[in-house]
Amino acid sequence: QVQLVESGGGLVQAGGSLRLSCAASGNTFGLNTMAWYRQAPGKQRELVASIASGGRINYADSVKGRFTISGDNAKNTVSLQMNSLKPEDTAVYYCFANFIRRTYWGQGTQVTVSS
Repeated sequence: QVQLVESGGGLVQAGGSLRLSCAASGNTFGLNTMAWYRQAPGKQRELVASIASGGRINYADSVKGRFTISGDNAKNTVSLQMNSLKPEDTAVYYCFANFIRRTYWGQGTQVTVSS
């Protein structure tokens, strides 16, 4: 069993910054990829950014140049630095972890960007 614990969500004005963090605990052997997804009310969940154990990083086009994903393999954590936030970034952000034979989701953390 693996637990993903997220932190860092909150309320910020447009143009501001937030940093989200996710820590994986439990049996983390075989962790391959971690990612951040988000889901706004009435919208489907979408991939924001991902980082693989080998270092490959991918971003959604909507956040390129504004968000940065990073990981710490020793601590089994992943962070998302969000700069130049826009109201359309408002959503619940979910941490995701992919293992050799299983996947896990965090509980989600609310990010609200006011105009």
